[in-house]
Amino acid sequence: MTDLAYLPATEALRLFRSRELSPVELMTAVIERAEAVEPQVNALTERTFEEALLQAKQAEDAYRDGSARPLEGIPVAAKDEQPIAGRLARTGSLAFADNVADVTHPVIERLLAAGGIVHARTTTPEFCCAGFTHSKLWGITRNPWNLDYSPGGSSGGSGAALASGTATLATGSDIGGSIRLPAANTGTVGYKPPYGRVPVMPPFNLDHYCHEGSMARTVADCALMQNVIVGPHASDVVSLRPAVQIPDTLGDVAGMRIAYAPNLGDWPIEPDIAANTKAVADALRDAGAIVEEVEVGLSRADVFQATMIHFGAIFGPSVARVAAEFGDQLNPYSLAFAETAAKAMGQGGGFLSGLEMEAAIYAPIGELLDRYDALICPTTAAPGLLAGEDYVDTKLTVNGVELDDYLEYALTPVFNIASRCPVLNVPSGRASNGVPTGVQIVGRSYDDATVFNVGAAVERVRPWAFRPESL
Repeated sequence: MTDLAYLPATEALRLFRSRELSPVELMTAVIERAEAVEPQVNALTERTFEEALLQAKQAEDAYRDGSARPLEGIPVAAKDEQPIAGRLARTGSLAFADNVADVTHPVIERLLAAGGIVHARTTTPEFCCAGFTHSKLWGITRNPWNLDYSPGGSSGGSGAALASGTATLATGSDIGGSIRLPAANTGTVGYKPPYGRVPVMPPFNLDHYCHEGSMARTVADCALMQNVIVGPHASDVVSLRPAVQIPDTLGDVAGMRIAYAPNLGDWPIEPDIAANTKAVADALRDAGAIVEEVEVGLSRADVFQATMIHFGAIFGPSVARVAAEFGDQLNPYSLAFAETAAKAMGQGGGFLSGLEMEAAIYAPIGELLDRYDALICPTTAAPGLLAGEDYVDTKLTVNGVELDDYLEYALTPVFNIASRCPVLNVPSGRASNGVPTGVQIVGRSYDDATVFNVGAAVERVRPWAFRPESL
């Protein structure tokens, strides 16, 4: 049997039902793994292990008496940004070190109602406003594949927990790539659903860049979790009816037309990323798809400008409001983010100009997806960011090009702009520094099933490793 700490959720559920494995055995393995690796990785902010073991025993009883629910007994790590009533809700900031939530996030509600056991919560950067994961509150979270690197952000703790075997499933949220970036950097699967598919808490539910989603080590596990958290919720006016389910049978792409974009425009792409993205395209051809190389033709500067104008309207002011009262306690990258967003809003012509830019950015994507069933492209331009680096005074250089802002290394914000497109990150390989790389599988608006189907085909033809050798 696979190392229990890395056992896929789908397989664990099968073994629970056949009584070949107990939820207590799985939870014990995950806890023991956490105790062994957490001093190095630092992905977990809160551990409720004793309570989780009691819940695992109750799950064992549920399988015995036939009352087991869809995720009964599965260890789930919850991103600390998503509140749980009665527990600390700190958003990675010293400014909220003692804040206690009075509500539970709809995603957490649904996971718990399905029998999932939240045994731990995972680290984020402060206010989830960075593409790496470290903070004054929680310290540095490291990538299990290479501890010198960050697991990405903002759902970096969730990605690191999955890669280090300290969770079976994990939650994430994505406002500019915060699910897909850590999934790519940790060799895991992460899903940004189309806008409105999964409920988000107000007021950010009204921000079309914002998405809550699932993270896992396999495509089937990611689909399993997505099917639990999807659907309308009374607190979210934009949450969609009906709840659309990912089918159980996935991976047949014979005859499917897939656009392969080595680059979305003028991003500098490291050779390792380029080679691994091409390998995924070749794998899909081997699986029977018709894969054609395309040019998208976007401007990296325009995408960054449009993104920052949008952040300058909503996300940036939410950080600036806290900075006005607690400035000295905030991390330098949080202050820099708020300043950059405000400057973009002031100099970029305002929110209307930003929306006009977003429309122009989506135009070539929409045209491609009218001709192809899906689009694949890199998730990042480089394999990982250095652990603990703020990139405020330090510039990031990618393939010989010095970026104005480190976030320009991400190709993910394009699909927060194109927010109705579902996007699944799957691993594409590993770089020479040992850090995993990923590809984005982009679907037509609200066509969730296709991206999972393509992801399952990649996984079948080009399987990836779950466990870092050195940890």
